[in-house]
Amino acid sequence: MFNKILIANRGEIACRIIRSAKRMGITTVAVYSEADADALHVQLADEAVAIGPAASAESYLVIEKIVQACKDSGAQAVHPGFGFLSENAAFVKALDEADIVFIGPPTLAIGAMGDKIESKRLAADANVSTVPGHMDLIEDAEEAVKISGEIGYPVMIKASAGGGGKGMRVAWNEEEARDGFRSARSEARTSFGDERIFIEKFVEEPRHIEIQVLADKHGNTLHLGERECSIQRRHQKVIEEAPSPFLDEETRQAMGAQAVALAQAVDYCSAGTVEFIVDKSRNFYFLEMNTRIQVEHPVTEMITGLDLVEWMIRIAAGEKLDFGQADVKLKGWAMESRVYAEDPLRSFLPSIGRLVKYNEPEVSANVRIDSGVEEGSEITMFYDPMIAKLVTYGADRGAALKEMQAALDAFHIRGINHNMGFLAAVMAKQRFRDGRLTTNFIAEEFPDGFKGGDPDESQRRTIAAAAATAQHIIAEREAESVAWDDLEVEVLAEEWVVCVGTDHTAVSVCTGMASYDVGIDGGRVMLETDWVPGEALFTGLIDGEPVTVQIDRVGPRLSLTHAGVTLDALVLRPHVAALNAVMPIKAPPDLSKFLLSPMPGLLVSLAVEVGQSVKSGEELAVVEAMKMENLLRAQQDGVVAAIKAAPGESLSVDQIIMEFE
Repeated sequence: MFNKILIANRGEIACRIIRSAKRMGITTVAVYSEADADALHVQLADEAVAIGPAASAESYLVIEKIVQACKDSGAQAVHPGFGFLSENAAFVKALDEADIVFIGPPTLAIGAMGDKIESKRLAADANVSTVPGHMDLIEDAEEAVKISGEIGYPVMIKASAGGGGKGMRVAWNEEEARDGFRSARSEARTSFGDERIFIEKFVEEPRHIEIQVLADKHGNTLHLGERECSIQRRHQKVIEEAPSPFLDEETRQAMGAQAVALAQAVDYCSAGTVEFIVDKSRNFYFLEMNTRIQVEHPVTEMITGLDLVEWMIRIAAGEKLDFGQADVKLKGWAMESRVYAEDPLRSFLPSIGRLVKYNEPEVSANVRIDSGVEEGSEITMFYDPMIAKLVTYGADRGAALKEMQAALDAFHIRGINHNMGFLAAVMAKQRFRDGRLTTNFIAEEFPDGFKGGDPDESQRRTIAAAAATAQHIIAEREAESVAWDDLEVEVLAEEWVVCVGTDHTAVSVCTGMASYDVGIDGGRVMLETDWVPGEALFTGLIDGEPVTVQIDRVGPRLSLTHAGVTLDALVLRPHVAALNAVMPIKAPPDLSKFLLSPMPGLLVSLAVEVGQSVKSGEELAVVEAMKMENLLRAQQDGVVAAIKAAPGESLSVDQIIMEFE
């Protein structure tokens, strides 16, 4: 077994690998860029080595720097995590030449499976079902349009070296094929240093289901069941679960057998994932093989009881699997939510800044959190926007879902925008509860984008009861600090009106011995809580059922978040609420004459110049943030009056890029 390993990664996966290595008694070495000098993975490791500037192309992606860090620290092996150099055959070769062990598969498997074109050829040779498509490289956009027409729309345009949803576009017509080829190639070049593109048929109503495989160096290869990864946005997985609510045992075993056959065809060893597209009739087609640990591996760990990172290390050290396929039992259900630094209300644009508040839900046998941040950490524009992975477990799917919803309510993040409200809204959909999932779920359930959670009657009542009770508790505290006679009437009123926009809800609150008797909508509930003013989480019981509401004071208002719904409420005494109802509403400023940067990022290019006429839908600029390019188009016809930013400039959110006449 190794005495010391280096983790060639950052963020939550680096922290997760460090924790397993430490449990095994192995010394760990972290590497870090200038932007990550104070990062959590650097603090957790036993040693740390600086490897260069913030940009990953100058630090985490530089093979020579990682190899030198191993030599300087005396690390015997390297775990690559996912992303960066994890599927780079040249990196493995460089480690081999330096007599450093790569904790992962050999170069043959990485080279064959990391190349999506070659992997499909090998899969076909191994009798693994594949999606129809054009596997040869495509030179330019016009060839992409021609091939797409031959295959038949819709098609998927994909980077050969891609992953994580980057370098992927779905095209439904010639124009989208042309634009998609250009965007996918540009993203592939930026993210992977490899601009090769191929095209395949896009399977409609598809599910994305993957099989976890594990193989040692002694010829033992097995699978650990499947993961359902169909909830995706822009081909980026958002919510995963294991097992799949769709597969039957026959299909599970058939997919597992094909995954194992493919792994054996390339002499695979270590942990890996074979991804399939599954149609509504449970026909499945090979998509790709990821020759690394997956972001979503925790759900497999929770239902199998195995530590995949530990087994990767043991296999790399030459150990033999001490269990067989018959020993693999899938027990219970697990779900994973990816918590991202992004703003769902602004088309999921990246959000950067400092985590002013960061409090994770309480970890238990049913709640696991893999994170790479802490309160005060900085989310920068240089790396993936993932903050943490929230994983829950239950005896069945309903129990795991209930745990997840409670954990999302209790996960408190401030200082940046995040997607937890969106995650909760997805899980609140009846279609999700029924397990009727496809990769089109988000597009179909949120056709106009995410506008915020829409509270049902139960959620509205819960939030209103919590708001009125919180204001009542605040009033009681204020009364204790001043003369009683002066404030008995003004502050200790039991009648409140919760004003959310034009919706006014009358609520009465009466203090009991250890609870509050709350009257709302003609009924009454008993609310038990020990909340005190200033606490971020209002936790307690409503009629015996656990409830958590996040509360922030925003001027005179309370901002309340529960079950993915955020409401800004004024909690007033009845006569004040009546006056507030007739207050004029200030109109927002007209910004239609400006193109604003929708996110912090880098202005990659401008497609227009001063004096140029533009039509609605015409390309204006490209802004890159967190390794994703975002094309900005004109919202209406106009003439460019002024350009306020230049290509290469770093933009802040809502910074003016250009002005129109």
